[in-house]
Amino acid sequence: MANREDLAIIRAARAGQAAAQLTLGKRYLFGGNGLPQSLSTAFHWLERAARQELADAWMLIAEHIPYEVVVTLTRPQEAAQWYERAFEGGVTKAGLVFARLVLESAGEPGAELKARAIRVLQVVAREGDPDAQWLLARQGSQPAEPAASAAVAAPAPDLPPEDLQQWTQKAADAGIEQAQHALADAAWQQADLIQFRQRAQPLADKLLRQYEALVAQLNGPAESLATALGPQNIVLLRRLAQVHLGEKRADLQQAQQLLELAALACDRDAQLALGLLYGRVDEQGVRCFPGLGSANYKKAIRWLTLAGEQGMAAAWYVLSRIYLKPEFSQRNLADVQHYLERAAEMGHVAAQLECGIGAWRNRRDEAGNDVRALYWLQKAASQGDEQAQALLDKVADRPQAAAWAVLARAQLTREQVNAHPFLAARIELATLFGLTRPEALLIDLKQADRGHCLMVDIRSQYARSKRRLIMVENGEQRGALNRIGRLFEDVDCGPSGPEGNYRQRLYRLKTVLPQSDEEEEREERQDLAA
Repeated sequence: MANREDLAIIRAARAGQAAAQLTLGKRYLFGGNGLPQSLSTAFHWLERAARQELADAWMLIAEHIPYEVVVTLTRPQEAAQWYERAFEGGVTKAGLVFARLVLESAGEPGAELKARAIRVLQVVAREGDPDAQWLLARQGSQPAEPAASAAVAAPAPDLPPEDLQQWTQKAADAGIEQAQHALADAAWQQADLIQFRQRAQPLADKLLRQYEALVAQLNGPAESLATALGPQNIVLLRRLAQVHLGEKRADLQQAQQLLELAALACDRDAQLALGLLYGRVDEQGVRCFPGLGSANYKKAIRWLTLAGEQGMAAAWYVLSRIYLKPEFSQRNLADVQHYLERAAEMGHVAAQLECGIGAWRNRRDEAGNDVRALYWLQKAASQGDEQAQALLDKVADRPQAAAWAVLARAQLTREQVNAHPFLAARIELATLFGLTRPEALLIDLKQADRGHCLMVDIRSQYARSKRRLIMVENGEQRGALNRIGRLFEDVDCGPSGPEGNYRQRLYRLKTVLPQSDEEEEREERQDLAA
């Protein structure tokens, strides 16, 4: 509780007396005499005294009020002037706070204020302050302005990239981790792996020591570890492990430690890399690191599964390769197919191609395998796989207009279309997808439309035909199928339906669109050949 003396000082300070404001600020600054220590309250009264030109007030602010307190104010850039004045008065450390308030606070400072902050920062950095060196390294080119005081009499020069690199180097050598990360990242971007390893290894060693006990206690990935490490450290660990694995004499043990820490921090790329390392395979499932220890498939499966559950298609593909290995005690072809399809569903090109080839080879074992084969080959071909593209022509036909249908559609009148909508729709299908006349008249679109293709199979009603697939290649074809499908949605397309059997449908076609005997014979020969 404030005593009488404190109350008198408070009343005088509220009345605007500069000396009382300075005294009250000191008491809140250090506490005691019945008043608690409060840096924010101390700054409030010292600033009011400073506005009345009391030099002791801004000197106390600069010496005792840290940046973390001032930056929470509504207008921290206004408080920067007191640190600038204290710097001019000889308090060197005030220069860094002044520069941080100007350059790091929200809001864009004026050009002149920013230039003064850069010049002050250069002075502090040249005196060896690593925090000032790192802050200066993060600044771009600044305009040169006349000096505001004798302490910084020279104008602030531009900061070319080589100077920024020099300040970054000095800050990193002084132990500023962010600067060390910046140099390591720059080396990685420039593919300078030697320099990257030189910069990244000390940081990684520190992380391994720091989290050694925590890693030993974890049974699996933990989000808390991911938060503690941060994305920057996780990327550094993963990159450094990649460097170790890429060397002529790969340091697998060091790479394993780095990847384990990143993998436990829920990084899916690290989990994939760790699974590959334990399995001694690459992303294609090919054996690697021969002579450097045997594979541990149990641990490999654990990490690859975690990576796959986080969306890494390559992890599922590698798992399918592991379960296919004859030396794996739990070899299982059902698991191979399961993981292969999971990888394919997530867009893995090699898995899609293998699923397509496997389904096509087994097309006689199960109905619909040819449809599945076409689906996966189309997916792989859409991603540029040349082998899949070459196999498509073997698996399915490409849509092209049938000559008879083009002629028939040209002869159809509006009245005939309205009178025979099913027949007109079937002729349109033949025009788009190259159906023969029996296929067009007998196809059941509800069963034939498989989304990515038309599965044409009329053998139950027309024995001379054969089952074939026709690809759906563009939006126009897809839109036409959807529209025609709605027309037949509630219609029985079989012989007992409203269209009748094949003879009745053929008779209707000849009645509506009479053709010459010669053309009919030619089409009959084409039907037989098909």
